[in-house]
Amino acid sequence: MESRTFDHKADIGVLGEGRTLEEAFAGAARAMFSVMVDLAGVEPRESVAISCDATDRELLLVKWLNALLAEADLRGMVFSDFEVRLREGGLDGTARGERFDAARHVPGVEVKGATLTELKVVREGGLWRAQTVVDV
Repeated sequence: MESRTFDHKADIGVLGEGRTLEEAFAGAARAMFSVMVDLAGVEPRESVAISCDATDRELLLVKWLNALLAEADLRGMVFSDFEVRLREGGLDGTARGERFDAARHVPGVEVKGATLTELKVVREGGLWRAQTVVDV
């Protein structure tokens, strides 16, 4: 599984790749949180279950990322590990992380939300790619 960011004019692109669509969605989530905090310092101490539904894969990616942001904000947490289980019309996922601690975590840029800009969920060369731009 791979996760990385890509340049965008005003915001930041996030991208996840994997052998499965689930891995690609998990990679996109990891890329998004890597913008917010240095993930090397985030331990997967607590698990949070997240479910969302959408009419297509692209919208499901945006809803997944925005649900993660909402849970992180609500709980005062940062996440570093993600598991995704796709189902008909949606997904059930698990995010693992810990409460944000300014003394231990190196903050990055605040992500406000996932957008529809450059939104793409495709299979290329044997790998799934899930990408979008996040508003910072």
